[in-house]
Amino acid sequence: MNGINAIDDSETSWWRRPAGGREVLQIALPMVVSSLSWTIMTFADRMMLKWDSGIAMSAAFTAGMVWFAVLCLPLGVCSYVNTFVSQYYGDGQNDKIGPSTWQGIWFAVLCGPLMLAAIPLAPAIFGAAGHTAEMTDLEGRYFQILCWGAPALLIAQAASAFYAGRGQTVVMMWVDSAYAGLNLVLDYLWIFGFGGFPAWGIDGAAWATVVSLWLKAITYILLILQRDHRHRFATLSGMRFDRVLFNRLIYFGGPSGAQMLLDITGFTVFTLLVARLGAVEAEATSMAFSISTLAFMPVYGLGLATGVLVGQHLGQDRDDLAARATWTTLGISLGYMVLISAAYVLMPNVFLFGFFLDEAPTAAENEAVRLLGQRLLIYVAAYNLFDAAAIVFVNAIKGAGDTVFVLGVSVVMATLLAAASWIGIEKYNVDIHGCWGILTVWIWLFGMTFFLRFVQGKWRKMRVIEQM
Repeated sequence: MNGINAIDDSETSWWRRPAGGREVLQIALPMVVSSLSWTIMTFADRMMLKWDSGIAMSAAFTAGMVWFAVLCLPLGVCSYVNTFVSQYYGDGQNDKIGPSTWQGIWFAVLCGPLMLAAIPLAPAIFGAAGHTAEMTDLEGRYFQILCWGAPALLIAQAASAFYAGRGQTVVMMWVDSAYAGLNLVLDYLWIFGFGGFPAWGIDGAAWATVVSLWLKAITYILLILQRDHRHRFATLSGMRFDRVLFNRLIYFGGPSGAQMLLDITGFTVFTLLVARLGAVEAEATSMAFSISTLAFMPVYGLGLATGVLVGQHLGQDRDDLAARATWTTLGISLGYMVLISAAYVLMPNVFLFGFFLDEAPTAAENEAVRLLGQRLLIYVAAYNLFDAAAIVFVNAIKGAGDTVFVLGVSVVMATLLAAASWIGIEKYNVDIHGCWGILTVWIWLFGMTFFLRFVQGKWRKMRVIEQM
């Protein structure tokens, strides 16, 4: 018997039919809220650091990108627990859900020391970027503190898959939102020195993230060990290391993690190279990327829901419903992207004003940053629809197990972005608009590539589990 209720194929309306709007949004909306909670947290974090100093904001952005790039390989494996849980749930193998979750947690624990080993490498990493001495120092400090929270992020990601893969995304919404809220409170106290705390600036922002991540990881572990979960999904008996299941997670999740690493590395190299163009270009790019997360992260949440639904329906051996869920999610994603892209173009100052609340509006450099930020948001609007398509289709085929193709594309595309950015800046002296033009075309190619792979249909026959 499948883990999901029996499907009524007689309903034909877009909203009520299987894999239609209602089913997608029931799973996706809480994941969107979870993604937005992280987005709002990082957006407010950058905004408060801008109040402290523009260079602190830029340093936090670039250091955060490098930190996330270092994490991407293990994070991709931990995230792929979602696919195992969703396919086992769809196939009715509930006793495999707890063990699958724990293999991801053990992988996170094993990777923890490797993340901490990156701490002494910070001076060399950021020293090689060619930034100013002040910015290099801030980047290094922010990165080193964040590394203490890396194991917690991995553990929380693996443990949350227990809920995400089964479509119980409301739990994720409440947990992620609660600790994002705590992070914001700690940001305010520790950046500016309120409540009796010293003003730690960028260090305070980093420690706020670390504390919130560890509390979130502990919360997820306690939740999955509840009595009902222990009995229904073997979350206690399945805690032991399972070599076969662990190896299968690495086999399918490894390419997924490598894909994340390559994609983020390409963006990170792009960001580091743009920072060489000057302080105005670095600050405007940091702002534009921070604002773009308001478009990206909700669609990222929809993409995660796509992967869950594809996994569940493939577990039921219903690739037709998996495809329908993907197209339903794409339609919702594109509708959202159209609206927010129009807002970026028509009302850019609505998104930018918060960064300048404590700045003199007539200051020449601040005005230059603001005007450039407006122009960069036009590029964001130009690539948003293709970005949405890439997110949805990548998650769909990853939800089936087509991770090797995703990895291969990412190898080519990440190399292309890094090489094109470097050649443009170092050899042809392109300005900020040339760099963002390269990025825009790159995302267009990305979206079209995964659209073609999805409609080709090879993913329909793929599975990551042994079916009953």
